[in-house]
Amino acid sequence: MIKKYKPTTPGMRQRTGINYSAVLTKNKKAEKALTFGGKRFVGRSRNGEITVRHKGGGHKRVFRIVDFKQLKMDIPGKVVSIEYDPGRTAFLALVVYKDGEKRYILATADMKVGSEIVTSQNASLDSGNRMPIGKVPVGFMVHNVELQPGKGGQMIKSAGSFGQIMSHDNGKTQVLLPSTEIRIVRDDCWASLGTLSNPDNNLVNIGKAGRKRWMGIRPTVRGAAMNPVDHPHGGGEGRAPVGLKYPKTPWGKRAHGVRTRDKKKKSKKFIARRRIKNK
Repeated sequence: MIKKYKPTTPGMRQRTGINYSAVLTKNKKAEKALTFGGKRFVGRSRNGEITVRHKGGGHKRVFRIVDFKQLKMDIPGKVVSIEYDPGRTAFLALVVYKDGEKRYILATADMKVGSEIVTSQNASLDSGNRMPIGKVPVGFMVHNVELQPGKGGQMIKSAGSFGQIMSHDNGKTQVLLPSTEIRIVRDDCWASLGTLSNPDNNLVNIGKAGRKRWMGIRPTVRGAAMNPVDHPHGGGEGRAPVGLKYPKTPWGKRAHGVRTRDKKKKSKKFIARRRIKNK
């Protein structure tokens, strides 16, 4: 649910946010045994050099240890809280299993305190349960999908996202990803059922530049605003067009719409259909 603010300042006038009070468990702090801290070196090499632009700073965070594998087989777990995680857009669910162990997992859109989940070869087709993707019926929504058996979920983990089972054939399953790509996954890879939480995340209006800085995102400068020595789009008297056959990156490579995936990449054989452009 989207929340609006009173226009008490220019930054608050357009700003919106998620109404966490309607979703998250109130007055619940992160489980201390499942958290850790540390200095962030985002976008920097071990020598402190910038390797990825536009990253740095950001608010101090406590990192949650999320169980993407969910290997506690046939042991039911009960959701005791739904919590915010500063490291991702989806919410987390704190699950207490019957043997007393606590773990964080990705929360689904309809998950509530008291919901029960299980990881099993023969799990019921309820949202939040985890099972081999080969046993999920065609048309069902899945998330946190493995690419290699036992490695843990690697695909479909952001807020409101889901994949759809398209077909099963010869020990392989075709999954329609949120990017419109159709990916081939082995039947013995595991996946969780349902759609992920916080579906309204993409509707949030940041409202001001400072809020982006809290998120650890530094400013992006247009190439046209630079000098020719700094960018191929730079220079010229006044506001000038790009003046090239096609837009370029700061390093002179083609930008905007060009395919960047390595044509010889080994995982190419697992892509049944490339994603649709401009999607």
